[in-house]
Formats: sequence, C-alpha cells, structure tokens
Amino acid sequence: MKLLSLKNVISSEQFDREMLEELFELSDKMRSISIKDKTLHSKIMISLFYEPSTRTRFSFESAMIKMGGTVITTENAAQFSSGAKGENLEDTIRVISGYGDVIVIRHYIEGAAHIASEVSTIPVINAGDGAGEHPTQSLLDIYTIYKEIKKIDNFSIAMVGDLANGRTVRSLTKLIAKNCKNVEIIFVSPDNVKMKDDIKNFLREKNISFREERELKKVAKEVDIIYQTRIQRERFKSIEEYEKARGIYIIDKEILDVMKDNSIIMHPLPRVDEIALTVDHDKRAAYFRQAHNGLFVRMALLKVLLEEKS
Repeated sequence: MKLLSLKNVISSEQFDREMLEELFELSDKMRSISIKDKTLHSKIMISLFYEPSTRTRFSFESAMIKMGGTVITTENAAQFSSGAKGENLEDTIRVISGYGDVIVIRHYIEGAAHIASEVSTIPVINAGDGAGEHPTQSLLDIYTIYKEIKKIDNFSIAMVGDLANGRTVRSLTKLIAKNCKNVEIIFVSPDNVKMKDDIKNFLREKNISFREERELKKVAKEVDIIYQTRIQRERFKSIEEYEKARGIYIIDKEILDVMKDNSIIMHPLPRVDEIALTVDHDKRAAYFRQAHNGLFVRMALLKVLLEEKS
C-alpha cells in the first residue's frame, strides 16, 4: 500500500494517482465503521489551531474519536498556547510532540506546517497554513468529485472567487494537475484576487489546459463542476480591497438555470453570500455532502499515519 509511505501530510503534491485510488477505497470503508471501533484506542491526536475552524477541526476530532482515539486541544492556540507569550512555533512543536501521536495544525503563516514537520517527532498534518495550502481539503474535494461524477478524469472545473488567497483552490488545482487526465480548469475571479502566477506556471509545466474568464454565467454553461469560494475578508489588508471583490459572483437561480443537469456545485465552506440559500435544495448542490466526506477521508489518513505504524 503506497499510502503507507506517508510520514506527514503537508502538501497535496505528496499524493500520486495510486495513492489517491488507495485513499478512495479506504475512505469508502470508513463510511461503515462502528462508533465502537478501537483501531486507534491507544493514540492521542493533538489539535493545534491558531486560526478559526469548524469543519476541519470537528471532522478531524470526530474521526479520531470514532476510531477509539483521544484528542487534546486548545480552544485558540494563538491566544491560549505559549505562543501568546512569545514562544516560537518550533519550540512549541518540540514540546507537544512528546505528548501525543499526531499533530493536526492550522496556522496563519504560510509554510508553518512544513516548519512543524521539520522538528516534530510524530506525524504532522497540515490543516491550512495561511494562504498556502490545505491538503486534506483537496483530498476530500477530489474524493467528492469521484463520488459525485464517478471519475477523476475527463472533466472541466470552474474555480470561482478569491483565488489569490484561497488555499483550498491552490491545493486542489495542484492535485488535479498532477493526477487527472484530460481536464480543463477555468479561473473566474475579480481582478484583485486572481490566481497567482506560481499556480498558473505549475499548470503550464504539467500541460494542463486552463484559462481565465470574467463572466460566471458564461462558464457555468460549460463546466462539469463549479468550485465556488468565499471572498476572504480576513486576508485583505484594507476594507476597500475587500469591497472591490465581494458580491461579484453569486450562484443563484439564474446560474442554476444555465448549468448542465449532471454538473455539481462544490464549496469548501463556510459560505457568506456567494451561494443563495435556495440553491441548497437543488440536487447539483454537493457542498454539504462534500463537507461530510471530510470525516471519512480524515479517518483514512489517521488510520494510515497511526495504526499501520504501530
């Protein structure tokens, strides 16, 4: 099993096609796991979140508990860990890696998870590092695509919204570029939050077809997947820049009416106003199913990192 080569989960680039197929199979098995399962009964997960989280944190903690493990955490590591006293991240990781078996870290600094993995004596999972990456989100995203459209090749996807600051779209784009065949990626965003050149250059290196568009309605007619994201207010240096970008792309009945019947809408959540509440009842709205898939994918990752290395 190639997944067993994983020692940390830091970037979506770590995963090749064989590993994805193994992950899909294992995630499917996690769907039927009993709450009484004791696979990880002697293991402790350290949940270290310096930024707010609902889905990522709760799904990781639920995943660990479902497999019989234990979770230790702090409500807000930026405020309640020794980081608030000025302790650097490396020292924090050196200490807490002696208290558990895996660290799940979210940090506001890009590259923080890699820094943590360099000094940790136990596996580190990147739960989001600033505007860098969110690899486990990209894994649950590609798993969702596999479950919803029954393939991970031969599709088109529109990445919509805050592409400059969106770590989810960065990770998913890398994962698709490395592992999916005959795909087209269309970037749809306001001018001040367009996809950064490093990702576009990565796509060119992988010979992945992509283009940039301004009109969502035009693109919605073409694609198999709309991957909508929110405009992230917390990533903007000024309210003026934020206001320039928000509210431009909204999925509502007008967009639904032009979409293909078998296409899907994804969103890493949370949403603000970029998907109308009325869309939730449409069969093509896959974002809540997507969020629930995160539990099974994260259970699979914890199993690989912990149980098989016992």
